[in-house]
Amino acid sequence: MFISPDIWKSLAGIAIFLLGMNFLEEGLRHLVGRPFKLFLKRQTSNKVKAIAGGAIVTGILQSSSIVNLMVLAFVGAGVIQIQTALAVILGANLGATLTSWIIATVGFSFNIEDFALPVVAVSGILIMLVNKESRWYQWCKLIFGFGFLFIGLNYIKAGIEHTVQQVDLAVLKEQPAIVFLMAGFLITSLIQSSSATVAIVLSVLHVNAISLFSASAIVLGAEIGTSIKLLLASFKGIAAKKRVAVGNFLFNSITTVIVLIFLLPVNRLITDTLGISDNLTALVFFQSLVNFAGILFFYPFLGVFARFLEKRFTGKDEESLFIRKVSVADSELASGALEKETRHFIFHVMSFTANAFGDEFKVPGEIRNKSFERKQATEKYEYIKTLHGEIQGFSVKLQNAPSLQNERARLDQLISCIRNSMYAAKSIRDALHDIDQLRNSSNDAKYGFYLATRDKVVAFCNEVSDLLQQQNTKENFEKITALYKNIQQGYNQSLQELYKEGIAGHVNHTEISTLFNFNREMYTAFKAMVFALKDYLLTIKESDYFDELPGFIR
Repeated sequence: MFISPDIWKSLAGIAIFLLGMNFLEEGLRHLVGRPFKLFLKRQTSNKVKAIAGGAIVTGILQSSSIVNLMVLAFVGAGVIQIQTALAVILGANLGATLTSWIIATVGFSFNIEDFALPVVAVSGILIMLVNKESRWYQWCKLIFGFGFLFIGLNYIKAGIEHTVQQVDLAVLKEQPAIVFLMAGFLITSLIQSSSATVAIVLSVLHVNAISLFSASAIVLGAEIGTSIKLLLASFKGIAAKKRVAVGNFLFNSITTVIVLIFLLPVNRLITDTLGISDNLTALVFFQSLVNFAGILFFYPFLGVFARFLEKRFTGKDEESLFIRKVSVADSELASGALEKETRHFIFHVMSFTANAFGDEFKVPGEIRNKSFERKQATEKYEYIKTLHGEIQGFSVKLQNAPSLQNERARLDQLISCIRNSMYAAKSIRDALHDIDQLRNSSNDAKYGFYLATRDKVVAFCNEVSDLLQQQNTKENFEKITALYKNIQQGYNQSLQELYKEGIAGHVNHTEISTLFNFNREMYTAFKAMVFALKDYLLTIKESDYFDELPGFIR
């Protein structure tokens, strides 16, 4: 089937626009860093400040995606509550309309290429020349992305203008508003950018291919479609993140339905009552008005809305398996739950370790998490980090329980065990890049070192599993001590291997340094896990004696 070159020009424009947004967001993500995050956190003391903070930060960053993902991270870390997060999201929705205002006022006023091409040319060349670790590199990416936005917009405009001249689009004007709304929803859900959708609609509206009424319906659909990105980002997250994402989806959906019912009167209010005659200005004003109305409508009910979402997402899908079922007020049950959760945590750290080398690790059925097994390595690490945070928070609360004084020493052991297990996971996470590099290396010496390390990891994980599942606890001290001495000897032997001509003679100076660092990370992980085991499996006296054993990894 023949497709007009003008259609391809429009599609290419959309692709360039999205690529520009991607460069813009990447540059901003590295540049904003701590100051904007701190500003956003400080703006959460009340709902009004949260809304204003969300709007201001989104307006400055030109990306609601960055702000929304920040909010998800804050909620996941327990920094802000669901009600405040929803307020920030409402503000971010309003702040995101600033991009539409820039496109409408700048993008259609003069020849975009007059300034966009020089901006892209200079910043693009600088991207290739400046140090990729410097802030100048991120500034160049940001400016390059900004220029790409307008080049993409220019292609969209040109393609649509020529298409309108060749195709009779009168049939579009006969379609009901719901058709345009669904089009806006589908386009935005597909390209994951409401800004790109608005740019397309403004271009179509600019050549009078559709009416302001139809364009407004598309923008309404885009408001729902843009919330899909946040839903997807929270899909594998904890319940608190899902509450925020679903809350944003409901905000946009409810607002859209209400405005759709009164769409014609709202359009007349803008054009007739307020006297905004320019269709492009009227459309972006409409988008801002919709989001502002959403703030006014939902502000009084944020508390009710938050409680509604908390009941729908109760946290049953969170990472913890045992501690979420008990209260720290019942210290006896809480202590037992923490014991089980610690074992659950160790097994999943071991699973993550073995899986990093492509090996399957059998987790006992009663604590097996099938969704964890389907995750990628970095996702598994995020799961472990979140679980660690939940256990740590539970442990702190349990430490303050007055009825737990007699079990304080055991609680300290469990906390130490969890901490060392997390250290082990962090070392494996830091070694993932080296693992992948060595696994795919064409250098026989490097690949051979990887295979030898993988065998050691598999053997170590199996020994840990046996220790955790065995019934005879009297031999724990001897077995853990032997395991510790074995990895101490293994570390010294691996260093000797690295110094031998067999390996050192077949890799360059940078590669030998990589192997040394990789080896250290692996044995640091082994050592941390052994110390976690001794805290979990040994008595306090045995644990203290174990600490006096000579160390290694200098």
